[in-house]
Amino acid sequence: MLDDFMIRALVGGFGVALISGPFGSFVVWRRLAYFGETLAHSAMLGIAFGFLLQINLTLGILVTCQVLALLLFFSQRQRLLASDTLLGILSHGSLSVGLVVLAFMEDVRVDLIAYLFGDILAIGATDLGWIYGGGGLALAGLIWLWKPLLAITIHEDLARVEGVAVDRINWFFLALMALTVAVMMKVVGLLLVVSLLIIPAATARRFAASPEIMAVLASMIGCLAVVGGIYGSFTWDTPAGPSVVVAACLLFVISLAFPKRAM
Repeated sequence: MLDDFMIRALVGGFGVALISGPFGSFVVWRRLAYFGETLAHSAMLGIAFGFLLQINLTLGILVTCQVLALLLFFSQRQRLLASDTLLGILSHGSLSVGLVVLAFMEDVRVDLIAYLFGDILAIGATDLGWIYGGGGLALAGLIWLWKPLLAITIHEDLARVEGVAVDRINWFFLALMALTVAVMMKVVGLLLVVSLLIIPAATARRFAASPEIMAVLASMIGCLAVVGGIYGSFTWDTPAGPSVVVAACLLFVISLAFPKRAM
């Protein structure tokens, strides 16, 4: 029989995998990996504000990610800088500011390793509530936006001509992405959160015949990676979060042995 902490880890990991599959598919299609990385790095600033304001850390991460997503959206519309330049500034700037703020808080002792690389084996009931509550909300929003978002992904100008509210849909998607990154933090940490978005989706892309099948396959592959990572962590006493990512990488390498299917 599995211990309670193992069951919670598996349930939390499955929840994150189910959420990350569809979102990861759009990240791969729209080449938004760096955007996800920026949101993940901004989580450190959210952690710092959470301690500073003495609020729930997940709530602090969520608010910070949402503010950063809003800032990115309006900055890209103004076209003040190239997107990758802006993302680089915000990504490393927010991470550094968060670390500096934490350094000034002498009465707070923070386990940075747990936040950087995740601590899936320490997931509690509250974390599961955030994962399934916040993640379920994000997934429901993505299902609602699926058709117009897919049209924008295929051809943005054509979607605009057909009457799709491109700017509004893009903003909603960025907000949902921020929510997804916030709830995934506990499992793989801020440095590895994007890996759980893109690796299962990239693996599923080789076998999928349609966007919907790719999203479902990505979730299933993510669940396999969670099982493999937790098993490896339990067997060889390795860090659980990185072990999940290693398992996902192994599944991707194995997938290269199979011919790619045209979508």
